[in-house]
Amino acid sequence: MILCRSLRLNFVSTGLVCCCAKRTWVKHSSSNHVNASAVHDWTTTSRRWCHGILLDLYRDESVQKYVGQLVEEHRYLNNKLQRAHLSNSDRKAMVRRHSELQPLAKIWTSIEQSVKELEEVRSLRPSSSTSEDKQFADLLEQEEENILKKMMASRQDLMRALVPVDPWDSSDVVLEVVSGRTTGGGLHHALVRIAGENVYRHLKHEGGTHRVQRIPEVGLSSRMQRIHTGTMTVIVLPQPTEVNVNIDPKDLRIDTYRSRGAGGQSVNTTDSAVRIVHLPTGVSVECQQTRSQLQNRDTAMRMLRARLYQSMTGDKTEQRLSARKQQVGTRCQSERIRTYNFSQDRVIDHRTGYMARDIKEFMKGGEELDDLITDLLDRAEQEAILDLVETNSRRQTK
Repeated sequence: MILCRSLRLNFVSTGLVCCCAKRTWVKHSSSNHVNASAVHDWTTTSRRWCHGILLDLYRDESVQKYVGQLVEEHRYLNNKLQRAHLSNSDRKAMVRRHSELQPLAKIWTSIEQSVKELEEVRSLRPSSSTSEDKQFADLLEQEEENILKKMMASRQDLMRALVPVDPWDSSDVVLEVVSGRTTGGGLHHALVRIAGENVYRHLKHEGGTHRVQRIPEVGLSSRMQRIHTGTMTVIVLPQPTEVNVNIDPKDLRIDTYRSRGAGGQSVNTTDSAVRIVHLPTGVSVECQQTRSQLQNRDTAMRMLRARLYQSMTGDKTEQRLSARKQQVGTRCQSERIRTYNFSQDRVIDHRTGYMARDIKEFMKGGEELDDLITDLLDRAEQEAILDLVETNSRRQTK
């Protein structure tokens, strides 16, 4: 079992190294900061200091209207709860909603305070140009920059406070890699469990078809020295804890068999591979990752728990957490979510258009990969907020 924050899965047939190695999930560089020329534009900032996507979203008229409604609702509940004549059930419901809105209202208050401070600082600007006034103006300019930085951070926090909470984000994950239809030989299936802090939040957008384009360096004649394309499908499933799913051993059929391989010494001579079928649901999982039958059985049980847990969560998560089927798709190149082009030294995520130029550094799991994951998270949060605002707008028009 692999329990770590690092993952390196070698795509034997194409050279794909999928995911990350010795990486910190969210890395903040202290060397990146907002300079004086950019501070007056609330969206022209370092991506690693403040994400422009969410700041742009703050300016959206429908989003501002929605935030205003939530703030007014918090004020209404705050006044209502101060009254003594409330039934226990009404008070309990109001307290719950008030607590949900409290973080957003607190951030909004901070933004309002920053606006007042900014107006006050700007009103103190001297009109003359004496040396003393110039020194005072420099101090005011520095204070203005500090206030604007604080305001940008607060506006970003406000947008993040609108993002619906995903109960799976803090989960560990079971990650599968399945060879694509255009792949020849090598690794056909691999599975790993990844544990750590908010692992699913940072890896959930990795699910889908990954394509590699490369020119083999050795082993081919000159006429074969052309770009070769291969694909692999990555499947990311949140991993439930032991208490989430109770499985009756009587409901399981466990089969053992010899691992399949390319032949020779790579094929086990013992029945170490394991297949587990959950009889009531028909869900089937198998594992042949190691030569140990016990380890393979443990891994297969984790997969089974993850899949059964998804089926138990109901209609709200059914669309998202039929994840395996959606992420596997047909395993065709047309369904690719990302391309690793070694000959052009670039990685492109086709969902957002994000491009990383240094493919070797990207494969090492450094800042390039962190930036891509951050970009995916930002855009996913943006879509979640816009969906929330649109749903609220439709509800009000009915």
